[in-house]
Amino acid sequence: MKIYFDGRWIGDHGIGRFARVIQKNFSLESIALTGSPTSVLDPLRLLLFSLLKTAKGDCVFSPGFNAPLFFFRKFIFTVHDLNHVDRSENSSLLKRLYYALILKRACRKAFRILTVSEFSRQRISDWSGVDIGRIVNVGNGVDENYNVDVAPYAPGYSYLLCVSNRKDHKNEPRILEAFALAEIDHAIRLVFTGRENSAMLALCDQFQVRQRVVFLGRVAEEDLPSLYRGAIALVFPSLYEGFGLPLIEAMACGTPVLTSTTTCLPEIAGDAAILIDPMSVPQITTGISQLCASPELCADLRIKGLEQVAKYSWNETVHKIDQVLKLI
Repeated sequence: MKIYFDGRWIGDHGIGRFARVIQKNFSLESIALTGSPTSVLDPLRLLLFSLLKTAKGDCVFSPGFNAPLFFFRKFIFTVHDLNHVDRSENSSLLKRLYYALILKRACRKAFRILTVSEFSRQRISDWSGVDIGRIVNVGNGVDENYNVDVAPYAPGYSYLLCVSNRKDHKNEPRILEAFALAEIDHAIRLVFTGRENSAMLALCDQFQVRQRVVFLGRVAEEDLPSLYRGAIALVFPSLYEGFGLPLIEAMACGTPVLTSTTTCLPEIAGDAAILIDPMSVPQITTGISQLCASPELCADLRIKGLEQVAKYSWNETVHKIDQVLKLI
């Protein structure tokens, strides 16, 4: 019996890091496929691979949400969240068809479904109708490069950090408005990962903060720990997450966190962050003001954050995945 692993997901993003950890810690056969695992052709590619390249008793294991058109072998895959179902701005006709016709059926036919939080586990069960016992929360971890001893990023100004992109569920317009309204030293900058776009620049002008906002462009993964370590705090009032890796990455670096009361974020943050309603600009504003004004609050959040992040380990994730693979 062989277990074939779909390493095409590996990259500098949430699923990519999860996939890299699996590849590093398990001796699995590499799936002999090329092309993006998110392609509309991939369900057919997986079908043909399982039919032509595997033997009875073999298993195909994906760290992402791709699935075959039909099932001829045992299949394990990972649904990190249902963002494309629950957030209309992140959906499209093709995505809706894929989730309705391929992914829901795959959840019902798969040997096991992996996910990364209890929020996602319950949401997948509710959406697909699959017994929650067949969905396994294996969590996420933090690479050892994220730690309090890393050299902090020092751009010559104090800054609040948003590890983000320009997607609507990241709630960036409210972050900008709250930053503009916060009663803080105007020398403090708001730093975003990713490139600016015209909409964000227009909002910077609207809120009169263009000179106080910095877009770093693409940040290499090896540079992220320093970026976290140098920040006053991570500002992460997202509207939707399946796990929220930036929370525990920031905590591992000793950086205070402001995040949302929505989806998985209270579960992951515990009592180690300022929790706010992400739809409330006044609440985000107050949180930013508190973080910038109170060294005592930040010190308390640093201590709690280091305690909280100790609950999340790639070793534990690997152990939970190993327990699933032993069932095959």
